[in-house]
Amino acid sequence: MTDAPLKQRLDEQKLLLAPGVYDALSALLAEQAGFEALYLSGASIAYTRLGRSDIGLTTYTEVQDTLARITERVALPVVVDGDTGFGNALNVQRTVRGFERAGAAMVQLEDQTFPKRCGHLDGKGVVPVAEMVGKLHAALDARDRTLVLARTDALAVEGIEAAFDRAEAYLAAGADALFIEALRTPAQMDAACARFAHRVPLLANMVEGGKTPVQSAPELQARGFRIAIFPGGTVRALAHTLQGYYASLATHGSTRPWSDRMLDFDGLNGVLGTAQLLADGRRYDGA
Repeated sequence: MTDAPLKQRLDEQKLLLAPGVYDALSALLAEQAGFEALYLSGASIAYTRLGRSDIGLTTYTEVQDTLARITERVALPVVVDGDTGFGNALNVQRTVRGFERAGAAMVQLEDQTFPKRCGHLDGKGVVPVAEMVGKLHAALDARDRTLVLARTDALAVEGIEAAFDRAEAYLAAGADALFIEALRTPAQMDAACARFAHRVPLLANMVEGGKTPVQSAPELQARGFRIAIFPGGTVRALAHTLQGYYASLATHGSTRPWSDRMLDFDGLNGVLGTAQLLADGRRYDGA
């Protein structure tokens, strides 16, 4: 049995737009903005929890812990970046089971060698097709309801035809959705959709400044994609904002010059639902 609500949503013709999140607060804000699903980005966890680049430093337990905190706070389905599964096929099974217990609706697994790196960085490597197929079989055997998204990074290493051949193998292995990373041009995006979009949900990864041309959700839907993620945009926006905020505070010694660009105490408590939380607590107050 797979995650029925997400599977049913992906069976629709309308593209599913999932913003990148990295903790419970970003997930809550995305939910309040009206999105239908979220993408927990491994890169964004590296950026925010470690202050490091996306070069394979993030661990299974860090992602699982972050996921559990998100799904405890919001009700939206979460697509989780499981990187390479954090090891071999047995590690993949542990990853899938752990992420499912933590509330994942879909787990993404990729065919990079270890240590992996961001799909839009140069110098990637990929494992043999048979090894990745084995990992996918392990994931499918381990899952109860979680969907499995198979990603290939082969385009940068072996070329687009090899990437398509890998995607065919991963689809034949039973993947519920496909992700061909770092398509370079609109023509490559169209070629991927022509070959796969009528058979399986195909994901488009929008990375600002990355190798794939950034397009809007309507543009991606018109091409044939059924999932679009903007995984790191949240952190890039946050980093830009904090650079300005910290520079202003250091210069002025006060947050007053920045007050029109931030929530005050009551505003943030409104977003968090503090009044309702306190009211819930009073129900259990013996007084």
